Amino acid sequence: MKGQKITMADGKLQVPNNPILPFIEGDGTGPDIWRASVRVFDAAVEKAYGGQRKIEWMEVLAGENAFNKTGNWLPSETLDAFREYLVGIKGPLTTPVGGGIRSLNVALRQELDLYVCLRPVRYVAGVPSPVRKPEDVDMVIFRENTEDIYAGIEWAAESADVQKVMSFLQNEMGVKKIRFPKTTGIGIKPISMDGTQRLAKAAIEYALTEKRKSLTIVHKGNIMKYTEGAFKNWAYETAVNDYRNQVVTERESWIIGNKDQNPNLTVEENAIMIDPGYSMMTPAQQESVRKEVEIALALMPTHGAGQWKNKLMVRDSIADITLQQVLTRAKDFDVIATMNLNGDYLSDALAAQVGGIGIAPGANINYLTGHAIFEATHGTAPKYANLDKVNPGSVILSGAMMLKYMGWHEAHDLIWKGIEKAISQKRVTYDFHRLMDGATMLKCSEFGDAIIENMN
Repeated sequence: MKGQKITMADGKLQVPNNPILPFIEGDGTGPDIWRASVRVFDAAVEKAYGGQRKIEWMEVLAGENAFNKTGNWLPSETLDAFREYLVGIKGPLTTPVGGGIRSLNVALRQELDLYVCLRPVRYVAGVPSPVRKPEDVDMVIFRENTEDIYAGIEWAAESADVQKVMSFLQNEMGVKKIRFPKTTGIGIKPISMDGTQRLAKAAIEYALTEKRKSLTIVHKGNIMKYTEGAFKNWAYETAVNDYRNQVVTERESWIIGNKDQNPNLTVEENAIMIDPGYSMMTPAQQESVRKEVEIALALMPTHGAGQWKNKLMVRDSIADITLQQVLTRAKDFDVIATMNLNGDYLSDALAAQVGGIGIAPGANINYLTGHAIFEATHGTAPKYANLDKVNPGSVILSGAMMLKYMGWHEAHDLIWKGIEKAISQKRVTYDFHRLMDGATMLKCSEFGDAIIENMN
């Protein structure tokens, strides 16, 4: 076919003016959404580059459409295409019922090692929202995509396999805490240093490139100390070891800020200020806090005298508190790095704050190889299939993300301009129309037309 492959050289994407991009139309409402979306993408590229650039689309099969045509939910040819052409996009896919692949989306991520699930959540003015200040939400979630409970390592209750695992845990490892061993299913939650480090690097480099103010490591390490707690520790270590002059941890900022305000402050006085319970600690614990203060004060030449205020702030937050504070203190969060399950909860909860998952974009990326699949973040909604009704916003904004990933920033900006203006005009699909006064209800295809019109 016409067009050229996107390649990777020296850690950077090499994008020709006529790249070949594989796409999966999707199941259920996927065809309606794709027809609207592809016209928006092509119009944005045409308007941005005056015909000098053009995407060559290559359809590949997955999901129900693939099963009906080939008898295979995820043909090897589809995986081969994404491997070969690096960057592509997909609509919503049906999860097969029964055995075999539990989720096509998870299978694609794992087969291609797309270790970052990138979920930006940003409010578009005028979109109906259940919260009072949705405009405070402008966050980017880096969700680790290949580990955690999504690794799929589990055994059903009362099965022969779970009995083997139970026997090992009880007899070999001395585990006593399983309350009902005869009727318990077991799952394993792998969290690795390697997986954490590459996710943290991707999140930090994104935050630095985009000039974001903070990175929050979200975890439940107070309970799961050797998985989620280790994730927190490894992420901090990556930040301070690999990006020392570009970052400051929150606790370092307290220590250095205290010293900036009072140059005569002793190490112990500073320790007391950052840990009010210092006087009740054991001598070993106090020594540990003083050591932390000394290490932070060694940064004074590069971080003191207020220099730390211009660095990327790295902090951490417990997962349950985070889900509360993204509602009550949304401005405190910017870029978030977290594990698979936490990221799943957070991205959907945040999407609800800015109007719903129907307009939430997403991507699955391997920043080391360049492979990336941009995707709808919602389901297939089969009852609306072929009605030209649903909101195509999720796929359209995912496509805008894809164009930005390719370095085609002008086309990305045009899509956002078109969507923002169409919504400000209250020309929207049924999901927003029912929640907006004085709005005009558009079909899926008509919303695409409105976006294109508003690119001018």
